[in-house]
Amino acid sequence: MEKTTRRNLLKVAAASGVSAALGAATKTEARAEQRSVPGETQGHGHHDMVGTHQPGPVAVSARPQTLTRMVATFSEATVSFGFFPADSTVDRMHVAAPGNRNGHAMIPNQITIRVGGMVNFIIQGNHQIVVYDDGIQPQNINPDLLLAAPLNNLIDDPNGRIYRGLSPTAVPASFFGPNDPPAIIPAAPPDRIEAVSFPRVGVYLVICAVRGHFLQGMYGYVIVVP
Repeated sequence: MEKTTRRNLLKVAAASGVSAALGAATKTEARAEQRSVPGETQGHGHHDMVGTHQPGPVAVSARPQTLTRMVATFSEATVSFGFFPADSTVDRMHVAAPGNRNGHAMIPNQITIRVGGMVNFIIQGNHQIVVYDDGIQPQNINPDLLLAAPLNNLIDDPNGRIYRGLSPTAVPASFFGPNDPPAIIPAAPPDRIEAVSFPRVGVYLVICAVRGHFLQGMYGYVIVVP
């Protein structure tokens, strides 16, 4: 009876040891995946990019398995473009667009996607998305180049501009010239999604063209890798 009991105890101890080892390995692998994917693809602080269009491929050659998984995950990405805080100062049933409580930020302000993928910009507030070509930096934007009234709060620097989103202010008929646009374009709703695709590899600057917002640091980057 004593030998049988000791044998059973040894079996239980061995099984427990294997389970603990497997559990520890699983936790270690999960922590490694968490560090390698989100931490390397998006950040919350501004990191102005050097004018190169190959930050992704260099990393892919270094760690192909991890980065392949990351690239596939970010074939489509979501970015918050402005936000409202959840506190007692915001009641949008009383004031639908309380501009004085809107956060002027692009979060995350750096995202990596696969070439041909898209970014869904969730816009909260009176903002305008403008995308500039590979290599353009915030210091290259002239914030004093503005549209004419009543859009004179919007930056109109065409150098390297490859996408301009909806205007937060109504665009008058014939604003850009005779019959352009042919009719008034109403102001874009402050709560909307603009899906923008990126067909070429590069590092693209995204800004809010509302002059005051851009000067407050409302910009970020979309890094497009093969």
